[in-house]
Amino acid sequence: MSEKKIKIIAELIVSPYGVGTSLSKYVKEAVKVIDNYPGIEVFHTPMSTVFQADDLDTILDVVKKAHTRLIELGVPRVVTSLRIDDRRDKSRDMRDKLKAIGHDMPKKEK
Repeated sequence: MSEKKIKIIAELIVSPYGVGTSLSKYVKEAVKVIDNYPGIEVFHTPMSTVFQADDLDTILDVVKKAHTRLIELGVPRVVTSLRIDDRRDKSRDMRDKLKAIGHDMPKKEK
């Protein structure tokens, strides 16, 4: 039986400012960056993105790339909020955290 790896879980919010009230076209670009980042598992919610990776460097690189993408699009102000859950005393991942409260990961819709 293979040993389960410890995953670092992060919650990310990338907020564009100074581009009007409709932000979805900018948020979509940040989401594309996250979705195309190799080696991470992603769960989007209506208000944030939760993802997990094997190491902190990967977490921070995803955040930097999503943040920078909005700057590249000409957004004059980007506010990025990041929460990191880096628990090292036991192996677990996003699914484990949801199972602990009686929920499962939602299935991806096509």
